[in-house]
Amino acid sequence: MYITMIGTGNAFAKRFFNNNALIEHNGIKLLIDCGTTLPYALYKQHYSFDELDGVIISHIHADHIGGLETYAYQMKFQYKRKSKLYIAADLIEPLWEHSLKGGLKQSDSDTIEDYFNVIPLYENIPHQISEGLNLTLIPTRHIPKKRSYSLLFNDSFFYSADCVFDENLLLSLHNQGVTTFYHDCQFITPGTVHATLEELLSLPVDLQKKIKLMHYADDMENYKNKTGEMSFVEQGVKVKINL
Repeated sequence: MYITMIGTGNAFAKRFFNNNALIEHNGIKLLIDCGTTLPYALYKQHYSFDELDGVIISHIHADHIGGLETYAYQMKFQYKRKSKLYIAADLIEPLWEHSLKGGLKQSDSDTIEDYFNVIPLYENIPHQISEGLNLTLIPTRHIPKKRSYSLLFNDSFFYSADCVFDENLLLSLHNQGVTTFYHDCQFITPGTVHATLEELLSLPVDLQKKIKLMHYADDMENYKNKTGEMSFVEQGVKVKINL
């Protein structure tokens, strides 16, 4: 599998695009999230919506779903087809009712299914999204009382989306054989909705070596030599992930 970070910035970054990704496997291309800056960032990296087979949504915040209205309209009216929408079953209704309905609804009968082929996912149950590629949603804590999910591909690649530091989860995945972690990182402490660099540096060295940091602030360069055995994911660079 290949992954390209279309953006690596946090919700307030200006130098970096929203933390969204593109994965490629066996001829399919899927977005991981579709934030507000995604349509422009995708264009800047020479991709178009028509190349995509679908999108995986981790949670409902603008830097992760703010570009879905543009995506949906362009696919329906310009490219005349619907993309797949992989999303936790319990997020389908709130995504439509609280985020997309106001902009996309054109008649009283319109639903999210008029724009996407919706594929509901259920936590901790692997779902095949391509031959040889399985996705498991892992519920993780981000904003209190709002559902948020991290992603686990083939039990070997963990993508945190947004979550607070969870040492037990990370150690458990490490001990189960997960080989690569892409984890959001907040530089300042305390961390109330994201893992902080200080917290991630408390992890064992052999686990740190597996971690790539993303969802960072504009002053990322100030921390390049302060990440222990971890390293930063680079925006716009395609990376091969061995599954």
